Amino acid sequence: MDLTLLLQLTLNGLIVGALYGVVAMSFVLIYKASQVVNFAQGEFLLVGAWVCWWFLTEWQLPFYAGFIFTLLFMMLFGLVLQMVVLRPLIGEPVISVIMATIGLGIFFQALMKWIFGVFAKPFPPIFETEQVRVLGLEVQTVYLASLGVSLLIMAGFGWFFKASKHGLAMRATAFDQQVAQSLGVSVPKVFAMSWAISAVVSAVAGVVVGVVNGVSSALSFYGIKVFPAVILGGLDSILGAVLGGVIVGLLENWAHYIDSQWLNWGNMFQIAPFYGLVLILLIKPYGLFGTRNIERV
Repeated sequence: MDLTLLLQLTLNGLIVGALYGVVAMSFVLIYKASQVVNFAQGEFLLVGAWVCWWFLTEWQLPFYAGFIFTLLFMMLFGLVLQMVVLRPLIGEPVISVIMATIGLGIFFQALMKWIFGVFAKPFPPIFETEQVRVLGLEVQTVYLASLGVSLLIMAGFGWFFKASKHGLAMRATAFDQQVAQSLGVSVPKVFAMSWAISAVVSAVAGVVVGVVNGVSSALSFYGIKVFPAVILGGLDSILGAVLGGVIVGLLENWAHYIDSQWLNWGNMFQIAPFYGLVLILLIKPYGLFGTRNIERV
């Protein structure tokens, strides 16, 4: 048993899990506001990563400037997408909106391949030092930076929902749209705001993953990888999304350790989160922190 490798993978799992938690919060944010699961969330990561890469390589902007411009672009992207494509579907069956998000995912996947090609492209060097030592373990600098950004985003979400006017309006809309509207809350504006914030947060995750692995269509797969974290924590729980992301990150890395040390199956890290999801849902069908719906007939 290689304890150093186990500690290394555990640390990696916690850092990557925090990033998963951020993406999972994007899922939850849209679901809480509109009761819609956005199956194009992975493509939001892909678009954000490609846009940032384009700013850095074509415009030769420094990273901080390209990153800020990317976030601004993604905010407008989320607003326009909600107003043009999804707002006309308000009042339609939920399945219609879900199918629309699946169609959007396919469209943006093909669009990015058409514009940027199908091969992975690396980001320009961001940090002078690629790796640092933490407690005697090697950690990529970008992962430490992503951990700091992830914690800031989580703290920002906590403040947003508890103290800000718009966050309270979003919580009210998630609880009951008709009641919120009767109290003066603009439900369409809440929907647009949720999609804009979700696009911005997804872009942050997309840039981090792109810096580590390069930008390619494989980035969109993170939407599927994070979905077990969303269900695991509870589809309408921000805290559950964070915890679910950390659990999935740890499960992936621990499964990789077990597979490399004993099983040698080769793909345990890909399927372990889904096994964990099934086991937990057998015990808690609404997830760890999901709201239990009780219907009387």
